[in-house]
Amino acid sequence: MLQELLLILVGYTLYSFIRNGVPTREAAAFGNAHAVLSLERALHINIELAVNQAVSAVHWLVVGANYYYASLHFAVTMIVLGWLWLRHPTRYRGARTVLFATNLVALLGFWLYPLAPPRMLDSDGFLDTVVAFHTWGSWGTSGMDSASNQFAAMPSLHIGWSLWCALVVATVARRSWVKVLGVLYPVLTFLVIVATANHFVLDAAGGVIALGCGFLVQRLLIVRPPLLVRPPLRVRPPVELPRPRADVSRRDAGASAVRGAADLDPPAPALAPRSARRT
Repeated sequence: MLQELLLILVGYTLYSFIRNGVPTREAAAFGNAHAVLSLERALHINIELAVNQAVSAVHWLVVGANYYYASLHFAVTMIVLGWLWLRHPTRYRGARTVLFATNLVALLGFWLYPLAPPRMLDSDGFLDTVVAFHTWGSWGTSGMDSASNQFAAMPSLHIGWSLWCALVVATVARRSWVKVLGVLYPVLTFLVIVATANHFVLDAAGGVIALGCGFLVQRLLIVRPPLLVRPPLRVRPPVELPRPRADVSRRDAGASAVRGAADLDPPAPALAPRSARRT
């Protein structure tokens, strides 16, 4: 437990250090946002504005997306971590190492490539759904920007963490419906981060890459794959031969004695023919 608290402390310290550098990099963050948007238009994957406007037209849907974005990101990840620690301790360490390494890679991305989220590009038609619908809980909006790095959009940790949860659940869970829910989780998360204008499509791709780097770091530190555990060796119990019955044992012993006596006695000399004895 002390080791886990130490990892959390190190991660939060690094995040705070990067967050304090945000005000001086605001111009770079907005410049990078327009560059990403231009690249997506060239690749024809710029679906953010259309999805943002479509979801914003349905009040209950956009409010649900806002709360999804604000709460499930942390809640589901903590639940999966606790489930591994309690029910599958042999897989916990490797999976936790992957998650921590993914966070470090993401922090490096935040520092090297500050990126303003689409919701800040109101001039391009994007709508900040939390501000527009007065929803609680989105980092970087409604006065909560002092607790979070507003320009930490690349890579998307929402995608990195949700995909990590999906891989863990799909690998470790035994029930099929639980595996299905695990696989659907990152798909829904992707739709939510785009609909709420909190991330670009390329941010999601960055989250996948960050998770891949997390797995690579884990394999370099620990040779054994994080989610695969060798099954314990099954030692077969010794096979007990059936004991012979008492009467059969005595009969076999008598037969053995007779054969032994026959082997010890010399053979009797053969008698000469009667005609030979007369001569």
